[in-house]
Amino acid sequence: MLKHRIFTMKFADIHPLYVQKAERKHRTKEDVDQIIRWLTGYDQAGLQQHIEQGNDLGTFFAQAPAMHPNRSLIKGVVCGVRVEEIEDPLMQKIRCLENSLMNSQKEERWKRFCDSERRECHVH
Repeated sequence: MLKHRIFTMKFADIHPLYVQKAERKHRTKEDVDQIIRWLTGYDQAGLQQHIEQGNDLGTFFAQAPAMHPNRSLIKGVVCGVRVEEIEDPLMQKIRCLENSLMNSQKEERWKRFCDSERRECHVH
C-alpha cells in the first residue's frame, strides 16, 4: 500500500503554513502551537526539536508524548472528508490537527476548545 504524500512531509515545512493561515485570521504562532501541544502532548521544546530535526509528520505523530484522549470528539470536514470517518490512524491525527486549527479561528470556539491546563476538549 502506498503512503500518502502528506505522511512524509516535514513538520518544519507544514508548521509555518499553519502559522500563516492563522495570522491571516488574526491568530498567532502561539495560538497554533498551543493547539498542537494540546493535541499531541508536546511541550514547546519538543515542537521546536521536531522542526530543527526536520522530522516528517509520521515521525512527529508517532513520537507524540500523549495524544489527547478526547481527540475522538473532534468532528468536521477537512479536504472534503469527515474527520471522524477517516480509517488510517495517522491521516486521522493529521486531519484532527488541521480541523482543530481551522476551528480555533472563531474566538468563542477557541475559548471553549482548548483548555491547556485541564486538556479537555469542548468541540462538538
